[in-house]
Amino acid sequence: MSLLVAENLYQTTGTKVLFDHISFTIEPGDRIGLIGVNGTGKSSLLRVISEIDSSEKGKLQHSKQLRIEYLPQDPELPEEENLIDYLYEGSSDIMKAVKDYEKAQARLEQEPESEAAQEQWMKAQQKMDQLGAWEAGTVAQQVLNRLGLTVYNQKINELSGGQRKRASIARALIQDCDILILDEPTNHLDDESINWLEKYLSNYNGALILVTHDRYFLNRVTNKIFELERGRLYEYDGNYELFLEKRAEREANEAHAEAKRQNTLKRELAWLQKQPKARGTKQKARKERAESLKQQEGPPKKEELQVPVGSTRLGKKVIEAEDLEKSYGEKNMFSQFNYMFTPGEKIGIVGPNGTGKTTLLNILANRIEPDAGDVAYGPTVKLGYYSQQQEELDESKRVLEYIRDIAEVIYTVNGESISAEQMLERFLFEREDQWTYISRLSGGEKKRVYLLSILMTEPNVLFMDEPTNDLDVQTLSVLEEYLQQFPGVVVTVSHDRYFLDRVAEKLFVFNESSQVTLFEGNYSEFMSSEKDASRPALSKEKKPEPAAVSSTAGDKKKMSYKEKQEWEQIEERIARLEDELAEAEKQMEQSGSDLEAIEKWSSIQKETNEKLDQAMTRWAELSEIAEEQ
Repeated sequence: MSLLVAENLYQTTGTKVLFDHISFTIEPGDRIGLIGVNGTGKSSLLRVISEIDSSEKGKLQHSKQLRIEYLPQDPELPEEENLIDYLYEGSSDIMKAVKDYEKAQARLEQEPESEAAQEQWMKAQQKMDQLGAWEAGTVAQQVLNRLGLTVYNQKINELSGGQRKRASIARALIQDCDILILDEPTNHLDDESINWLEKYLSNYNGALILVTHDRYFLNRVTNKIFELERGRLYEYDGNYELFLEKRAEREANEAHAEAKRQNTLKRELAWLQKQPKARGTKQKARKERAESLKQQEGPPKKEELQVPVGSTRLGKKVIEAEDLEKSYGEKNMFSQFNYMFTPGEKIGIVGPNGTGKTTLLNILANRIEPDAGDVAYGPTVKLGYYSQQQEELDESKRVLEYIRDIAEVIYTVNGESISAEQMLERFLFEREDQWTYISRLSGGEKKRVYLLSILMTEPNVLFMDEPTNDLDVQTLSVLEEYLQQFPGVVVTVSHDRYFLDRVAEKLFVFNESSQVTLFEGNYSEFMSSEKDASRPALSKEKKPEPAAVSSTAGDKKKMSYKEKQEWEQIEERIARLEDELAEAEKQMEQSGSDLEAIEKWSSIQKETNEKLDQAMTRWAELSEIAEEQ
């Protein structure tokens, strides 16, 4: 029996239709990923399913006993409430019993000799026995421990941002419900928490609906995809990978049907224009057929965000960080960090929360000062910074006015000029939507405007702090393609594993010991080599009395710190690229008449060849310097 049946739901915002008479069912065991471009109504649909909001038309059918737990993207937490009261808040008797037991347990640990505490604990234990609540209590404990929530007497307003996010997720997970709804649950979680949550939800027994930008998470957790597109809802069985295949198939079928409709309509209209002699009834039938074909709706216009690559020219000297140090109180973030950036580098910054990733990003972007050390910028460097917090947009302005205030026109690397209106269209803001006030945009649409406002400044060094948070998967896919083609330098802090795999070619890896190491490769390659402790250090643990380092300039050019690191690794990099090139050539030979496969491997071959040429050129340069040492 279906848990919930939705019939002909209709909802608008202003003049925009969010969902246009959509119908669907939610079955026991469904793990549904809801996807769609920001502003299409995903969060609105979740609120309707949760019965927080009502749709303008249509209805939901379910049993009176149906229990739905909904975690919004930015939940409001009761600031003055204790963590334990918040975590076990719920209407079920089992949740109340578990909460009372945890409180009694905590009191008994603090007052082991108190008879009142012992009696309270005994009564709570009996209640747990009566309701058979021990299993729920055990599951709750596992969830809380894995999410690092053990100090129950803390008040909500004493928690950090990451702790608050974990608390809200824990509360949702331990509720006894039939349908669990999560809106962007991975935002602000570290890698360890995301991996655990992924495994937990993959084995979740109830029905699940989630919105997430994390495509690895989406692929591994879901068994069904709902796609919301221009008011329509499309359903696909399977995970995200299967969805991509089936959507491409659906779009091809729709395009074929639309072409057939247009051709038939063209023939009918041509026939009517000739007005051959025929019986009146036959002529009337022809006219009705043509009119019917005219009124049929074709497939919705496919929304594709396109970002032309444009940036200010970048010279050879980019950014050189030398002996950077930063501490907050007694907490040392990093010491003696050294790195020389080169044009075209794409670097990801990874590590546990609170280790200093954003701090380093802000120092490199000249937003905060280091405690020691220096950052030198090349004369052609033009910085762009995408903040996790998102700088305030002027909500009194219309979208087009806001973007025009930054730049009327930008130029691509090919010299093509693109107006503010055209850029907004490529960011899925149609001409009429560009006159919408920013205050009326959804959170995701504001993120798109914010991203565009940075790109309109045409930076050649781009710093990005958690850019994937709150962006939809379609926007992310195109952003990734843009960053891959970006001719300047990209440095990004991100917990999005898929994003890092597509964008980052090397990583700055933070650990709990205030060390930062360099890894040559993307995130998946890093994870597979985690046991290898031979990565070169970019920073050192802070010593009580660090030894002074001095150097004198000679006649011969000496290798810089960064060049020595590069020299030690470049032959390994060349060997890896040669292997990749050989594999691409082998795959091309085995592709036979498969044009799609040939095109794919030809592209990989070309890209790998270019990287190999660059690496060989750099090897020759470094070899000359090494010979002079």
